[in-house]
This record gives sequence, C-alpha cells and structure tokens, in this order.
Amino acid sequence: MLKFIFWFLLAINGVLFAYGRGYLGNFKGNEREPARMKAQVNTDKLTLVSAAQATVAAAPAEKAQESAPAAAEPAPVALLCTEIGNFNAQEARRFDGRIAALRLGQRPERENIASTEMTSFMVHIPPQASREAADRRAEELKNLGVSNYYVIPDNTPMKWAISLGVFKSENAAKTLLAALARQGVADARISGRPAQVNRVAYRFRGIDEATRARIERIAANFPEQQARVCK
Repeated sequence: MLKFIFWFLLAINGVLFAYGRGYLGNFKGNEREPARMKAQVNTDKLTLVSAAQATVAAAPAEKAQESAPAAAEPAPVALLCTEIGNFNAQEARRFDGRIAALRLGQRPERENIASTEMTSFMVHIPPQASREAADRRAEELKNLGVSNYYVIPDNTPMKWAISLGVFKSENAAKTLLAALARQGVADARISGRPAQVNRVAYRFRGIDEATRARIERIAANFPEQQARVCK
C-alpha cells in the first residue's frame, strides 16, 4: 500500500512539473482556438488558396523585378590622337605659346620634318638660243621701258634666260608679270625656286573630345595648318 501511494504521488509531481514547464501546452481560456478566431478582424474576408494559386500570384512581381533595367554604366571616355602641322620656325614658336596656356599637363610630341618647298619665285624670259640672242632680247626689253633685267650666265641651269625679278611670294611675282604684260612683254614667265626647309608637326595623344576642340580652335589661327587624325 505504501508503495502505491509513493508511486502515485511521484506521478502527480511529474505531471505538475511538466505542466509548469509548458510541456503539456497552455490551457488558458483566452488562448483557446474558438476565442482566438473570434478575436481576429475580418475573418469572413479571408480566403484559402492552394500552393499553385500562390505561385501564379507571385509570378508578376518576380517578372517585373527581373525585367527592371539594370543601372546603365557610364560610357568610357574615348582617347584621341590629333596631329597639327607643318609649322615653320616662327609659327612653331607662336603655337607653342598658345598651347602652353591650355595647361594640358603633358607636352605634345614634336616632329621635325625636312621638306623641299618653293621659297622664292622668279619672273623671267625663258632661256634664249645663245648669248647673242639673250643680249638682243634684253635690248628689246629696254626699248619697252623695262630697266630691271639680268641675263643669266651659261654656268647655271637657266643659262641665257633673262631674270626680271625674284620675290618671296608668288602673288608679288604675279603682280610684276601683269605689269610687264601691260608694257608689251608677252613671253615673261614665273618659276618657283625650291629649297630645303625644316617644318614642325605637333602630335597630341590620349586627349578627350573637349581637349581636341580647344586645340583645334588654336590651330584655326594658323590658316595654312590642318588638324588630322593620328595613331
């Protein structure tokens, strides 16, 4: 009998211990299922849906998220190469000064270019058949009122021609040619005289479009120079 009472009391203590720990659930009246359902708001508007219906409803949102355009990456800045020239020595000094005012951060490449150019222009009577023929033609020019002439000797490529003037510009030579025509000299000609000259070309590498535009605005002050693309 005592053993029965001992085991009975032990079982009751075990049940009370489990209840205190919450192992047997909570039996408070305000948390029972009927009361909890009544406490909910608008329970009549709740609709149960299947897993398939829930997947279909979520699809538009996922599709909209996938179709949203990604943020556009900034376009890379194009680096250019521009070459300007050929400058003579005087023009190169002027161009240097104006480019320095831009403060580009790096000096442009300079390339010295040797070329053959017409540096002067001679107005002349073409070479005659002999020295005597050249002297006779010179006398005719004198009779027409031409006083500035020179018979070129026979140790030159233009032997027995008659020089009437040498000019640095072709326009000045053309002016004299027109004046001689009015005096009756119909056989005068203009010949360019070549010489070896040095020119300077400038090359700007790794510049952007805005910098190239600034450089070309300076180059526009030198009408005989052109900008061109380089590599």
